[in-house]
Amino acid sequence: MTYRPTVSEAEEQRIRAWHDAAYESMRAGGEQVVEHIGHSFVVPPQVFPPALMSELLGRAVLDEVRKGDRVLDMGTGCGVNAILAATKATDVLGVDINPHAVEAAVANAARNDVADRVTFRESDVFGAVDGVFDLMIFDPPFRWFTPRDHLEASMADENYAALTRFLTEAPEYLAPGGRVLMFFGTSGDLDYLYRTAADNGFTREPVASRDLTRGDTTVSYFAFRLTAG
Repeated sequence: MTYRPTVSEAEEQRIRAWHDAAYESMRAGGEQVVEHIGHSFVVPPQVFPPALMSELLGRAVLDEVRKGDRVLDMGTGCGVNAILAATKATDVLGVDINPHAVEAAVANAARNDVADRVTFRESDVFGAVDGVFDLMIFDPPFRWFTPRDHLEASMADENYAALTRFLTEAPEYLAPGGRVLMFFGTSGDLDYLYRTAADNGFTREPVASRDLTRGDTTVSYFAFRLTAG
């Protein structure tokens, strides 16, 4: 089934303008060294860097991870949330469809002294994932647009194909009592995410939220916990 936006045409135009501005800003940035929640990350130009609102999810990850958890970080990017999780858990897997991201994440794990606690792997959603997990972390692309390159694929998921697959298949990879920690914002189709999660048997619980205003536009960001059954 092809995704159909639930937002108005005017809202879609506003979201596209926000998206294009964010993409062009990141594309012009080149390689970065980013300090984030007490850790340092080298981020190549083809990989999404930790952003201002990334702290909201990062701190939720630190609050959520339990010592004995097996953790999956879906769409790990430069490895931020997998590495944060590995400061508490000893069995963490981070996956991403972007090979540049996987390479950066491996280097960042070593940079942050958790290389023995976390593994990174190239994977299209669950394509290269095995076993079950106590906790999954997912900071998905917010927009349903067609990406032009690896960098934009961290922000845009055509017709929400990957998001839909994740929410459909995740219950098969959750251990009994497992949780999913997700992040999303109103610069995406939040109603679609909530509805698809509910349709796949998930109960949603808010964890944190924050607003960001640029010019005359305000985007609300949410971290929330999903539990199945």
